[in-house]
Amino acid sequence: MKGSFKTAKQHEFEVEALPHADLLYNYALRMTNNAADADDLVQETFLKAFRFWDKYEKGTNIRAWLFRIMKNSYINRYRRESKEPDTVDYEEVQNFYNTIRDEASESSDLQESAFGQLLDDDIATAIAKLPEDFRTVVILCDIEGLTYEEIAEFLAVPLGTVRSRLHRGRSLLREKLLVYAKDRGYTVKD
Repeated sequence: MKGSFKTAKQHEFEVEALPHADLLYNYALRMTNNAADADDLVQETFLKAFRFWDKYEKGTNIRAWLFRIMKNSYINRYRRESKEPDTVDYEEVQNFYNTIRDEASESSDLQESAFGQLLDDDIATAIAKLPEDFRTVVILCDIEGLTYEEIAEFLAVPLGTVRSRLHRGRSLLREKLLVYAKDRGYTVKD
């Protein structure tokens, strides 16, 4: 019986935080582009959340709080692993990833099997090519289903900034997907 004893803190944490594990994992997978790194990031997020559970204000937005912890953990990990964070070229990293992905004829990649059926490669590529600020808001809103308020809290920006980035991100995505739609026979107004 001794091993099955749970504290009130453990019980509260399990009830409030753990149901969001899939959502956090999906976003971590999109940030890291690697299943193992995503697992590590989610685990680190939950460890920190549990450690600082007393700082969480009950009744507030738990998802935004968890996303904030994840975002900060991701940034801190990136800074630790980078010798010169100001010299990293995001486009170079993205191009390398796309090149490697295109060269693989058969993939056992968890991300590809999980999301490959949900989004056509052209759509996923168009989303990936959006500038990071716009891409993040589009993914969180249109794919993950977060509210504008949750996104604003997660990104620590005003609500108007979220709306603006979402509008601009969707417009850029619309432009990128115009050719895709025409190629598949959809009637598109230019």
